[in-house]
Amino acid sequence: MLEHLKKLLRSRYVGLLEEEVSRLRAENRALMNSLLGTAGFPPVEFPEAPKPQPLPRLRKRSWHQLQAWREAESRNLPADPARNATAPGM
Repeated sequence: MLEHLKKLLRSRYVGLLEEEVSRLRAENRALMNSLLGTAGFPPVEFPEAPKPQPLPRLRKRSWHQLQAWREAESRNLPADPARNATAPGM
């Protein structure tokens, strides 16, 4: 339950930060166009900020899926030369 509370607070905090970033970007655009207008230049058109995309929901993997993934990963790793140098018979 504590993890759910942390996740909720973290997502709320991230949302607040994203809102602050968009507000600051709008403020910067307005200030820059104001300065350009004072200098006699036409205002600059900025492209629209990208919309945040929802993240896909992560599936929880079963223990046998995780084990198979770890085994496949360990088979794909190159042999460790440091371990082979200390192996008996060398």
